[in-house]
Amino acid sequence: MPDLHMERDFPLSPEALFAWVTDPVKLLSWWGPEGIYVSGSAPDFTRVGPWQSVMTNGVDLTVQVSGHVTHVTPPKSVGLTWAWHDVDGRRGQESHVTFTVEPAPCGARLILDHRDLTDDDSAADHKRGWISTFAKLGKIIMGP
Repeated sequence: MPDLHMERDFPLSPEALFAWVTDPVKLLSWWGPEGIYVSGSAPDFTRVGPWQSVMTNGVDLTVQVSGHVTHVTPPKSVGLTWAWHDVDGRRGQESHVTFTVEPAPCGARLILDHRDLTDDDSAADHKRGWISTFAKLGKIIMGP
């Protein structure tokens, strides 16, 4: 199964960047690709347990993704399972996401590892989504 690995540096302390990944209010502002927002509450990545998110573009797209937070190690990493739901609400193939925060020369580095994707097409789709999501986070943290 294909895996993704992405990294992006931010001019924040590791603790501040970790808060962007785990604080539901902060997460709500950047979770999902550009043009997409979370309807309802943000996922809670501050504790081990189930999570879910409903993303929409406000016009013709609404998708649900859910999983289980497997570990939270402040201020270093959060791991979770990930699966999209189909239009009937059935949960699809599960993959695994880990956000790791580490010190970097400019402040902190956010590392995303998304493992166990079903195939190359799924990996390409997720890569586009994560690139856009990281861009959205960068604009919020550093401005346009």
